[in-house]
Amino acid sequence: MNKKQFLILLVAVAVLAIWGWNRWKNQNAAWNGGGAAAGQKLLQNFDVNAVAQLAFQHGTNAVLLARKDNVWRVTQRQDYPASFSEISALLIKLKDLKAVQVEQVGAAQLPRLALAPAGTNLPTVVEFRDANGKPLESLTLGKTLLDNSSANPMMDDFGGGGFPKGRYVQTSTSRDRVAVVSDPLSDVTADAGHWLDKAFFRVEKPKQISVTFPEATNSWTLSRETETGEWQLAAPKEGEKLDTGKSSSVTYPFSSPSFTDVALNLTPEQSGLDKPTVIKISTFDDFHYTVNVGAKTNDHFLLTVAVSGDFPKARTAPAEEKPEDKAKADKEFADRLKQHEEKLAREKAFAPWTYQVTSWTVEPLLKTRSELLEHKTDEQKDDGAAAPGA
Repeated sequence: MNKKQFLILLVAVAVLAIWGWNRWKNQNAAWNGGGAAAGQKLLQNFDVNAVAQLAFQHGTNAVLLARKDNVWRVTQRQDYPASFSEISALLIKLKDLKAVQVEQVGAAQLPRLALAPAGTNLPTVVEFRDANGKPLESLTLGKTLLDNSSANPMMDDFGGGGFPKGRYVQTSTSRDRVAVVSDPLSDVTADAGHWLDKAFFRVEKPKQISVTFPEATNSWTLSRETETGEWQLAAPKEGEKLDTGKSSSVTYPFSSPSFTDVALNLTPEQSGLDKPTVIKISTFDDFHYTVNVGAKTNDHFLLTVAVSGDFPKARTAPAEEKPEDKAKADKEFADRLKQHEEKLAREKAFAPWTYQVTSWTVEPLLKTRSELLEHKTDEQKDDGAAAPGA
């Protein structure tokens, strides 16, 4: 290599070094408006305590979560309580979310990244607001990155499948730059049902269960004398005998129920609650549940629940009870009474809404009277017919 060739090569290396330096500098420069650089927090001055509203938008789907009287509620579900754990986990996550990579992106590239405000592949936008509804900050979430994406995620061609590993994101203060984060943020959604507090009522120690169908002949009542006692069919007709194998599926009703969503704007006729199947349950702890079951749609039933309690407020002590035993028993009684009253207050709060419940939660209880009874086989019938002449 002669001197001239060496100088040309040296200049080329210098040009490449300068280009690489400038690209690295641009890629890691702060976002416009004081945003984050690669490796820095996406929301640098984010105060989670100032957030009193969260607004989610994806196309025509919109959800507003608002804190009212210190309770987060879902506006689109008639102010049903929202899941505080879901909201707090999201806010903490976003507060600490860091940009893995930052690049300047023109408007023409935004549709490819699912970050364009219009088109067929729309982003999900989450806006953080204060108690007065004033916007504090917002994030626009675009295309999800998969584990088979290229080494440079900005050059990903979005082909194939794979496990979600990240997402393209823009902040409201950096509209000309796009960040890649290492979290797919799949819990950021404009689905109102996702944000509902899914805690529900729970029946414990059932004592009596009755199911009243619109067709009266299908109705039945089961009861037992003790918590470990056998269930008996109330007022059995001649020849009726409870089949314990068939009835076992109905004797622990709503022991761990859940719901998927809250139904809105339905008339009693539309929900089927104008002529419901009525389930009444009493427990050994003196709780009383009335569950009205309406129509079934797409593997879900609509139902309402009302809860009452008539547990004793004072304990009757045995005549021979010792003072030290009395003090212990009185405390246990008071603690149990407090637990019952708290449970009652919590479960009575479910009354105003109509719930969408999975069919497997309800269907075991909807067996008709005949489905709970023993039925003689043809052989048993023949034996019975032959017995008088034997």
